[in-house]
Amino acid sequence: MEKIKETGQFLALKLKKNPKIGIILGSGLGGLVKHLNIEEEIPYHTIPNFPVSTVKGHRGSLIFGKMNGVDIIVCSGRFHFYEGYTMQEVTFPIQVMKELGVNKLILSNAAGGMNPTFKIGDIMLIRDHINLFSGNPLLGPNDDTLGPRFLDMSEAYSKKMLKIAYQCAKELNIHVQTGVYVGVTGPCFETPAEYRMFAILGGDAVGMSTVPETIIARHRGIEVFGLSVITDLGIVGQVEKVSHEEVLQAAQIAEPKMVQLVYEMLPKL
Repeated sequence: MEKIKETGQFLALKLKKNPKIGIILGSGLGGLVKHLNIEEEIPYHTIPNFPVSTVKGHRGSLIFGKMNGVDIIVCSGRFHFYEGYTMQEVTFPIQVMKELGVNKLILSNAAGGMNPTFKIGDIMLIRDHINLFSGNPLLGPNDDTLGPRFLDMSEAYSKKMLKIAYQCAKELNIHVQTGVYVGVTGPCFETPAEYRMFAILGGDAVGMSTVPETIIARHRGIEVFGLSVITDLGIVGQVEKVSHEEVLQAAQIAEPKMVQLVYEMLPKL
């Protein structure tokens, strides 16, 4: 708790406003920053207690600014469990956002699609998730001043925010999918058998992030909206070789639709 407060106080001194909406950008989706009127950009390595992202395609800075008239905080570059961070380090930015007053969080990611109706470049709005990580950020002693010991997850992703996303997508004529996100440790991409298992479990897309962040956000009382850009396919009978470079390329192609959707959503949240 001390580290969270220390980092929050450090950042609060640099802010002229207190944004209520936070955004975390996933692999290849950093282009949203181009549409942001940046007021302050702080590299992660200069922020007390902050980890530093090591993944290609992640900018590695905390950005404060305005988009479509709304003040927001953007994590351009996230932290992954597979990088060797603890679950607490992975979710530390969410804790700090809460200290700064954030009450709504948008999480974006690149994911592999298992749903046979999905195509590369589709945007999937996350309605629920399946946690297959080998850990949970709430393991260990619970600080009751931050959130409950036993967290209700019956509405991990805000139905209200999801409804707004649907409305905006319809107005923009952007085709969106909806589905269940399966969170896994990584960093290996999935085997055909794993894709098949995830689909049987009820998953529509799989990725290596988002779930721990959602858990901590809900623990802190923050509403969550998540969206995945489908960058590769793990559909039974259609599994092909994939590389991180190909994932980044696919994400960048689909990125304008994601940016447009988030841009239109912000004033309505």
